[in-house]
Amino acid sequence: MPTRSRAAAAASAIEVQEQDAAPEQMSGLQFDEPLSWRAGKPIPVADLLKRLQALSTELRDMEQEENDRDSFTKVAKDLVGQGLVAHKDRGVRAWTACCLVDILRLCAPDAPYTETQLRDIFSLFINSILPALSDPSNAYNNQHAYVLQSLAEVKSIVLLTDIPSAEPLILQLFSSFFDTLSGSSKSSTGEQIGKNVEYHMSAILVILIEEAPSLPTEVVDIIVAQFLRADPRVLTAAVKGKKNGLPANVDDRQSTLLLRELPPAYNMAKTICNSCPEKMARNVSQYFNDVIMDVSSSSALNGTSKHGHHRRASKETVESEEEDGPVAPTEEDLKELHKAHRLLRELWRASPAVLQNVIPQLEAELSAENVQLRLLATEALGDIVSGIGAAGPPPPPSLDPSVYPTATLSSYENKTISPSILTTPSSPQSFSQTHPNAYQNFLSRKNDKSALIRSAWTTGVGRILTTSAGGIGLSQSEETSLIKDFAIKLGDADERVRVAAIRAVSTFSFRDVVGILGSVGGVDEEGSVLANLAARARDRKHSVRVEGMRTLGRLWGVAAGEIAAGNEGVKSALGSVPSKLFDTFYVNDLEINVLLDQVLYEYLVPLAFPPVKGKAAKAGDGDSQRIKDSQVNGDKEKETMDADEIRTERILNLVKDLDSKAKKAFFAILARQASVAQVMQAMLKKCEDYNGGVMEENEADIKSHLGRLIDWFSKTLPDSPRVSADLWKFAKMHDRRSYQLVRFCMDPTSDYRTVYKAMRELFKRIEASPGSPAGMLETLTPLLYRTSLLIYNKSHVPPILSFSRTDSHPLAPAAHELLREVSTRNPDVFKAHVKELCLLLKDQAPTTTKANDPGTVETLKACAGFARRFPHEMPQERKFLQSLVNFALYGVPAQAAKHAVTILVTSTDRREIHARDLTQKCVKGFAFGEDHFLTRLATLSQLWLLAPTEVDEEGDAVIDISIKEVLLKVRTPAKESDPDWVPDDEMDDECKAKMWALKTLVNRLRSHEDPETLKEITQPVFQLLMALITKDGELSKKKDTPAPHRSRLRLLAAQLLLKLCRVKHFDDYLTPAEFNRLATVAQDPLFQVRLGFISKLKKYLGQSKLSTRFLPIVYLLAYEPRPELKDETVVWIRSRASYYTRQKSTVMESSFARLLSLLAHHPDFGTSADDLVDFARYITFYLHPIATSENLSLIYHVAQRVKQVRDAIDPSISENLYHLSDLAQAVIRRYEDVMGWTMQTWPGRLKLPHGLFAALGSHDEAQTIAEKRYLPEEVGVRLDAVVRREGKGKKRKSDHVNAGDPSKKAKVSGSHPTQSRSAKSKTGKSLPIRKSSQAGHSAPKTPRSKRRAGDDDDDDEADDVGRSDVVPSSEIKRRSTRTSTGGKKVVYRETSDEEQDDDEDIDVNAADEEAEESDASITPENADNDNAADPPTEDPDTAMPSPSPDTAFPAATSPKPTTTTSRTRKPAPRRGKPRAKPKGPAKSKGKPRGGAGRAARSAVTVQDHDEEEEEEEEEEEEEEEDDAKNGEEEEELSDPPDSE
Repeated sequence: MPTRSRAAAAASAIEVQEQDAAPEQMSGLQFDEPLSWRAGKPIPVADLLKRLQALSTELRDMEQEENDRDSFTKVAKDLVGQGLVAHKDRGVRAWTACCLVDILRLCAPDAPYTETQLRDIFSLFINSILPALSDPSNAYNNQHAYVLQSLAEVKSIVLLTDIPSAEPLILQLFSSFFDTLSGSSKSSTGEQIGKNVEYHMSAILVILIEEAPSLPTEVVDIIVAQFLRADPRVLTAAVKGKKNGLPANVDDRQSTLLLRELPPAYNMAKTICNSCPEKMARNVSQYFNDVIMDVSSSSALNGTSKHGHHRRASKETVESEEEDGPVAPTEEDLKELHKAHRLLRELWRASPAVLQNVIPQLEAELSAENVQLRLLATEALGDIVSGIGAAGPPPPPSLDPSVYPTATLSSYENKTISPSILTTPSSPQSFSQTHPNAYQNFLSRKNDKSALIRSAWTTGVGRILTTSAGGIGLSQSEETSLIKDFAIKLGDADERVRVAAIRAVSTFSFRDVVGILGSVGGVDEEGSVLANLAARARDRKHSVRVEGMRTLGRLWGVAAGEIAAGNEGVKSALGSVPSKLFDTFYVNDLEINVLLDQVLYEYLVPLAFPPVKGKAAKAGDGDSQRIKDSQVNGDKEKETMDADEIRTERILNLVKDLDSKAKKAFFAILARQASVAQVMQAMLKKCEDYNGGVMEENEADIKSHLGRLIDWFSKTLPDSPRVSADLWKFAKMHDRRSYQLVRFCMDPTSDYRTVYKAMRELFKRIEASPGSPAGMLETLTPLLYRTSLLIYNKSHVPPILSFSRTDSHPLAPAAHELLREVSTRNPDVFKAHVKELCLLLKDQAPTTTKANDPGTVETLKACAGFARRFPHEMPQERKFLQSLVNFALYGVPAQAAKHAVTILVTSTDRREIHARDLTQKCVKGFAFGEDHFLTRLATLSQLWLLAPTEVDEEGDAVIDISIKEVLLKVRTPAKESDPDWVPDDEMDDECKAKMWALKTLVNRLRSHEDPETLKEITQPVFQLLMALITKDGELSKKKDTPAPHRSRLRLLAAQLLLKLCRVKHFDDYLTPAEFNRLATVAQDPLFQVRLGFISKLKKYLGQSKLSTRFLPIVYLLAYEPRPELKDETVVWIRSRASYYTRQKSTVMESSFARLLSLLAHHPDFGTSADDLVDFARYITFYLHPIATSENLSLIYHVAQRVKQVRDAIDPSISENLYHLSDLAQAVIRRYEDVMGWTMQTWPGRLKLPHGLFAALGSHDEAQTIAEKRYLPEEVGVRLDAVVRREGKGKKRKSDHVNAGDPSKKAKVSGSHPTQSRSAKSKTGKSLPIRKSSQAGHSAPKTPRSKRRAGDDDDDDEADDVGRSDVVPSSEIKRRSTRTSTGGKKVVYRETSDEEQDDDEDIDVNAADEEAEESDASITPENADNDNAADPPTEDPDTAMPSPSPDTAFPAATSPKPTTTTSRTRKPAPRRGKPRAKPKGPAKSKGKPRGGAGRAARSAVTVQDHDEEEEEEEEEEEEEEEDDAKNGEEEEELSDPPDSE
């Protein structure tokens, strides 16, 4: 506001007198009554008041220019007398003050008083009159206000500065004014202090500051202290009395942060600072400097405080690298520093100009050696830029994933940031433009050596982004730069920084997450904030994982509504969050698994979503929906169904957007419920028998059984001792109501509301129980999540059926998938709704003229799974059975017929009649290419598996159709432009028919029961399958089968052989020579064939369905050019090795002998130095995941034993074994040196497989072989580089590239006797994928990274993710394809759902069926099985690479194509016959087969096996069920291997 100095006022008065001087004589004061009295004779108060009032009225009406100043002399003298100034009556003092201010006004600029008199006058004003303004109800409040107004408008207050030693009065004036505005602001009548009072007080203080030559330090303290009234910590800590200008009676309007306007005292201080910016800038700078100097001097006193006490340790912990620096401030000093920096935040919001000299000091703190000072400066600058004051940041946004309706982006458009003005970020001007140097210095703190500073910086940048720099706004470049730096901090080397970054993300609103953080990319965009946040779900540190996964889950839960609505921006930003979360399942860490359960049921699909109580749940935009309690009244069923439908839609949206890998993890998590619930039922039963520890009989047996069950559960959760103790206490509590509540949660007949209410009641009972320990609820919660029917609930089945009725609905595919899982995993839940599903099938049944809906296949599949479990629960009405017959004859696609046949044969009473009729109808008049001929083939194939007796009646006709009409005829002409592989949806009918024909022949073997005739029918089928493998999938004599058909048939033949060999008598038919030819499929030139074969092989081996003699085939992937397949295979091998180690079995070590035999018969084996060095990589590939310091001597013993026998398959090539024996021994010795192990002699003697090895003819022959050295000298020198590279597990770039040109030969023909043998092979396809670009020359050695002390070989691989701690015995465990290598990102294979089904062995169909078929899997006797619940064998922290500031932690990333280097072994064809169709350079260079274009499509074509693999899985389920019923399992899986 404008002000006028005392000199200016005087000059103005003189000028007015000169200009307006009237010719008449000026009138004087008319008042002539006495105001003073003699001692002892005072004037009565009433008279005195009348006289003063009259005088005041006359003086108030007088103008300065119109009156004779001499007439005021007597009155002025009387008014300053002690009788009036110090009168005991407040009215007298009030009227006296009114007269005095008028005298000062009329006599301006020269007051008619001495300095002493002025001191008395202003003492009256300051000590009596002005403080009385705090009570507006005072009888003389108008007089008090008049005095205040006159002092402000006339500016008489400037006279105070002329009084000598006036500092106490000035200090009292400031204190009084601020106390008045901030103290008890209400009178007894509730009247508020007027705004005019606040205005005039502010004007008076501004005048004083402008006119005073200097301000007392205490005054500055009082002014700046007013800004701390915005700090709730100051308000709550206020003490009685005045301290730094803060009164004890704090304004009650400041007792809450929910303020709509600033406090009056705060506003007055703000006005002062903005009115006097230059003077206040100097004073504030000095104030802040004094605080810093006090702290510095205190810290410098040799570790003692300024009060002489020993320096206390600061609450702020300092990293070890700063401990040798300057002495840290004491706690008391830090409190002052904190207060000063909070003050700076508020001063910037109120008056940035007063900080012009302070910001450079704050900038200097950023470079201070003391960590606490740097930390305070970093935090302060971050908040200043963000416009955040002393009250702190606004409350975090409400991101509640359980609200309904769900939040929308539009709901945040007009939403205020904070309900309180004190916490609403506001910056008057752009800090980055006003103080660019300080801003840049602040930004440089992102690389501070202290993690505390980097954490504070990260928090500050998050606030800058959320507040848009305090509402000023950020330029596009500024925002992008900040987001980029912020993203890097999510991968900082220190966990505290990563946690701070995650917490900063959680302060963003849903709108800001999508609009700001999502602007640079979503969770799938590498390097973006959201992608780095998703990577924290796999962080090495548990605290980071907790924050990361919960934040991710919360964000997706809030965004679920927009994602379901199809908002592409939200979907691209957050749509893949669930996939990233479920990917952590493959880490197989107990803590992560518990955390994943919490995220699933608390954020992704919250238990309370949608709210089922009568309370309205507030949504993000303030809307709400009241979901009524259906349990109160029966007529509220509709509302409950609505809630179930809403929840089901949320579940389906979750499933719909999961990638194939995450989807398998999701279904695997849900699939364990039935098995875990069975163990929980057993434990509850034993708890009841335990009776709280009081038992009348069988006490030892009950305790033993209960102990084993508790031990099993404790091994599935982290901190097993604590879990065990909590469960024992739960048993001792013996709360039968709690037992029943748990049973409600597991009961398939319980609807969702019953389950939810049971869980809530149980949680309340545990919390309220006096004997319940603090951690019991933490223990029971994850167990309850795993046993309760929360997803597979009967309440969700009707909505799932509703969504699945039409394929036009976007959720229909997910509904079909979930329906199939429910019917398969929890058929009990499905029972009540199977009839409704069967009615749907009747409506959809096809005819000769009407096709069924393609989506009906999933419905049939669900019913088929249910029918296998509960055949008697299926409807038997005639119309339904006829509809199944129609599906078997006319269903489209052919898979529909297969599932319809399954239902008919397994659940109907007239199965024989139906099977016979269907067989006759399918065979009669069969013609290739007619309508529904594929459906007929599928029906025949399934019938021969499930009803062989009826099909045998038409067996010859079926065989003729399969072989003569389908397999041996080529109807589609081969073309040069044919690709080697096509996806399922592009596969022609002829290829599909041939695949169904092959399955038909194999199903005939699988269902054959007569052992006497089995050999007769088995041999032709085996010969057919082997012919497809050895002849590149060609059966036609004209060799005119199209390339896509050959690749499909080649793969299917290999997979069917594996399927047959699961049964022992079929395995016996596969000779060692045929086995070696089958193994070459693992090195097929086509990636899809290799992938499909290896995936199926690992699946069967992981389920212990194949003989262990198939293990060496997996080791042939040493030269696999696709790193994702190779890496996941290494993880799988490591998992199997861990499993057999726990079993105390030497299977993996013994398989080394079979590997050497397989390599001896390898088509590319040679005895030259180059060949042997190449084959050394097979040995190192075997050693890396299997060899340990304990078993290395056994592996070495196996290598030695191979040299003591001859080859039993082909004795003429026994020398190949001896070369490999010497090579293996040399590699093992070097591997021992690299790993720093000491190998002892194996004390025992191992028997070798008699089918592969035979005894030598004589002792002399054995002696001769033992003494001969078969390994060339130069090989030993070159082995060092191979072993060191492979043994350390450091993957070179050459390991990531595709193989070389498959059309090139591996070696020159005739270099070795084996070459001539392989040259005579009838096939020209490439087998090994190992050919170097330069034969005979080793590639230049790549420098290795320095190995850190304490590193071991396991640091480069992922954890043992192959276990599944679900049931004590029979459940197949899971395996992950994740692997982490040192300093590299985790790589996932890009495959289809169905291919990953095989590869990752999360196909729990067979596992669950076997678990349910086996009663032992749920008995207490089995619960103490050590192998059923072993914890992870590797520490996740050692399995994941150490982070760095520049690289993120292991994350799921798609492999990127790389270029071929000289060390990459290329796929080579069998020697002697090059490919008939050589590809051009552009199509073949660096690719295993099929050209660059087809290799580039591998990510897409990998998805080609979905339908076929799903069918095979169902066939396996059927077979497993039949075998379990008939007791025909090859071996009982009492403790199944890891399902990696």
